[in-house]
Amino acid sequence: MAAHITSTRALLACGTALTFMSTTPLWAQDAEVFSLDPIIVRQQDPFGEAADRATAVYVADAEIDRARMGDVKDLFAGIASAAVGGGIPVAQKIFVNGVDMLNLAIQLDGIPQNNRVFHHVSANAFDPGLMKSVRVDPGVAPADAGPQALAGRVVMETIDAEDFLDDGANFGGKAHLSYGDNGRTVGGALTLAARSAGFEILGYTRRMTGENYTDGDGRVMEGSGADLSATLLKLAYESAEGHRVEFSAQRLEDAAERNYRANFGPGAGTRFYDTARSTVSLRYENTLADGMWDPSVTIGYSETDVKTPVPYADDAKSRTKSITIANEFHLSDVSSITAGIDYQDKKNRYRANWISDTPFEQSKNTGIFAQARLQPTEHLKVSAGLRYDWMDFSDRYEANTSVSGASGNLSVVYQATDSLSLRAGYSSVFGGINLEDNYLLGDTWDYSGLTETSRSDNIVVGIDWKQGGWTLGAELFQTEIENARGSAYNRITSRYEASHYDFESSGFNIGATYDWDSGFARLTYSNSKPKINGTEAGSYETLDLGAPLGEVIALEIQQSLPQYNLLVGGSLDMALDYEGQGIYTDQTFEGYEVVNLFAEYTPPALNGVTIRGSINNLFDQAYADRATYGGDYAGFSTLNEPGRTFVLEAIMRF
Repeated sequence: MAAHITSTRALLACGTALTFMSTTPLWAQDAEVFSLDPIIVRQQDPFGEAADRATAVYVADAEIDRARMGDVKDLFAGIASAAVGGGIPVAQKIFVNGVDMLNLAIQLDGIPQNNRVFHHVSANAFDPGLMKSVRVDPGVAPADAGPQALAGRVVMETIDAEDFLDDGANFGGKAHLSYGDNGRTVGGALTLAARSAGFEILGYTRRMTGENYTDGDGRVMEGSGADLSATLLKLAYESAEGHRVEFSAQRLEDAAERNYRANFGPGAGTRFYDTARSTVSLRYENTLADGMWDPSVTIGYSETDVKTPVPYADDAKSRTKSITIANEFHLSDVSSITAGIDYQDKKNRYRANWISDTPFEQSKNTGIFAQARLQPTEHLKVSAGLRYDWMDFSDRYEANTSVSGASGNLSVVYQATDSLSLRAGYSSVFGGINLEDNYLLGDTWDYSGLTETSRSDNIVVGIDWKQGGWTLGAELFQTEIENARGSAYNRITSRYEASHYDFESSGFNIGATYDWDSGFARLTYSNSKPKINGTEAGSYETLDLGAPLGEVIALEIQQSLPQYNLLVGGSLDMALDYEGQGIYTDQTFEGYEVVNLFAEYTPPALNGVTIRGSINNLFDQAYADRATYGGDYAGFSTLNEPGRTFVLEAIMRF
């Protein structure tokens, strides 16, 4: 992908859901060196040690930093259980434990995102340059995650002014320039931050432009040229008593010629895609609150718009209005209960020159929730939550359906010894009625089959061991979604019919980390398999629900050389051969091994300057990431990843 070309795919940073405890290496204490250790990020999470976070995947600071001029694939590059395929931002689909992120609750600065728009375009295009922290709660999500967290949630927080200001400083920022030779992709980003008398302001802008890249066989990937813009404005005020009000507005745009179906490879020509994602949030909290009164209020609006002027002047917009009011009751230093109410109004609409009206679907969901995070004994942590949701659904003919249901979750962590801990989590989640793909709403519909609400059951069981610099972990997982909404075209009636499917993704993850004073090495392995209605399925059958991923491996190494002002490292992205069993599957997924290297140099004479060089796909492997659509179909043109790419970046902090 275009922005992907300029990324440093070495990204030695993955937090794995299998990592439970670790220590901070001495070299990471240098402010100019971002740590690979995700435990540092966990410690910054107020609930990081709660039982419901035991299986959470934290993206490490180093991973975020090296992905800033890249894309979502770079952001999750070191996490085998979070697969990203698609090559370019507008086509990248994200799968967590084999489940499409469409089935997870997605929150950006506390604002839920509407995940549906067009099945050939990603609903999850985000700019890593905006990110301060990223966390995935796979499978079991807490009750305060919001409604429809069928297979977990993803939580992203954007950068704050304080992230760029040294102690005592009132102005600061960072400039970032990059160039990738494969596709001649040029990028630039600028962040400025200031504060005074409790007030804060941050401005961020990024621009990426480039040409089509080539894959490892030298084949030009049509429709892959970069044309991405991103902006963020954040204003905040925090009083001496800790009362904080924060306003955030951000926008990401990608407008360029893409393959006719953006997530497919070359062969069917191109057309112009104009895509945009916007999020606005207003939050209140008290950063110093404790005791029984610690309220928070979050109000937000998010929107995704995809336009394809040719051939039908399609214009598909998905938007979400939301508000969450909650209070955390601090029972002790290690135990609390969070309770509250949330409301989400989601609407998908479609316009085109071949229809006279503007069809839409809409859901309005009101929920109440309570999540207890307790530590009854020194060795036992328990997290349990309940929520109840009321949903009103309006179909494209504006007929209304009201449904409701309860959700519950339980997570337990037992510290058996100083080195060994056991964990388990379970959730049953009411999913209500999901909104349909916008681009299908223009057709006539038969809603008589839309009679069942979806519900998921998730279970995760794991074990973690920590001794010295070693951390080892393993977990089994299973996600089942009953009555997941789908659609089928009836050629006799020439109408789409609402249908339901039972989806399952199951498998296991393994992780191993070794850290020493000046570096890290980390290996993660994920093995997942999807089923539809009890039968193993392929790319087509699992569309919008999951993907046939099989065995995926990520290996990372990072070493600091302070005597030379160097930080060096490398990574291995790997997938094994996998024989899919879908109805239309007619070939084995081919395995691949992709090596990435990087080096960072901090010139002593240039304070705040870092020069980073990367070689991505060192051996020029021709491949499509395992999470890319269509690898199990012979003759299908997949959207391959870039071949060997040399990237040069310059970062200046001031």
